[in-house]
Amino acid sequence: MVSFIEHRMELGKGVWVIFPSLCKGCGMCLEKCPKQCLSWSERLGVYGTPSVEVGDECTVCGLCALFCPDCAIRTVRNKDAAEA
Repeated sequence: MVSFIEHRMELGKGVWVIFPSLCKGCGMCLEKCPKQCLSWSERLGVYGTPSVEVGDECTVCGLCALFCPDCAIRTVRNKDAAEA
């Protein structure tokens, strides 16, 4: 049975969430992040490969989630941040 435990990071402009049980460690999100604020995590993904984690400088732009081929990342921007 696959566990969909999430790792949630509350950031200034929103929420960044990863589901390690869906992350295969392909690194596509790291390549596409314009701020280069993603890094490899100690948490293991679905194949025993490292998943990713986000740094405080994340703007919750959502590109990592958009390019993740496994839908392992979710971003939710604060309404106030979306208007700025």
